[in-house]
Amino acid sequence: MKNLMFAAVLSLGTMTAFAQEEETVVAEEVVTEVVEAQDAYAEVAVEEVPAAISEALEAAHPGATISKAYLSEEAEYKLEVAKEDGETAELYADAEGNWIEK
Repeated sequence: MKNLMFAAVLSLGTMTAFAQEEETVVAEEVVTEVVEAQDAYAEVAVEEVPAAISEALEAAHPGATISKAYLSEEAEYKLEVAKEDGETAELYADAEGNWIEK
């Protein structure tokens, strides 16, 4: 009877170990995808942002300032913006100052 009980506990422990291993693999895949998406943009100096984008920002969000700017290979800008009320936002625009929905 003790052998039967030992075998049951051992098999239950083995199943639990396999379940934990699968969860870890799924989490690693998600992290990999996020890192790849962030690599699409390279940071540029705020001064390098085209005037058309600065003008569009002032029109859409008066008083907002660009904290950081990033440029993609497709010539799209990702902007980290600080608004007057203290909120921050992440906006996307093309070089002509047209906003892009992401």
